[in-house]
Amino acid sequence: QVQLVESGGGLVQPGGSLRLSCAASGSIRSINAMGWYRQAPGKQRELVATMTSGGSTNYVDSVKGRFTISRDNAKNTVYLQMSSLKPEDTAVYYCNAKIKTTASFYEYDYWGQGTQVTVSS
Repeated sequence: QVQLVESGGGLVQPGGSLRLSCAASGSIRSINAMGWYRQAPGKQRELVATMTSGGSTNYVDSVKGRFTISRDNAKNTVYLQMSSLKPEDTAVYYCNAKIKTTASFYEYDYWGQGTQVTVSS
């Protein structure tokens, strides 16, 4: 069993900052990429940022220069530092990790439960 537990969402004013965290736990053999997706009301879920185990990153254009993804491989944790937040960043943010468990040599996608980020004055 693998769990991804997110924290750090909330209400923030435009221009403010938030830091999201996501910790993976359970029967983990290895973790490849970890990342963040978001889904706004009435829209499809979209990739926000990802980071491979080697440190390569990828961001959606709309957050480049404002969001920073990082991870602590020793803690199986990924972070998303969000700055200069805009109302259009309002969404439920989901953590994702590509994990091989101790029960399998195959890699599977795991998702967190989601955390609400609301940017409003």
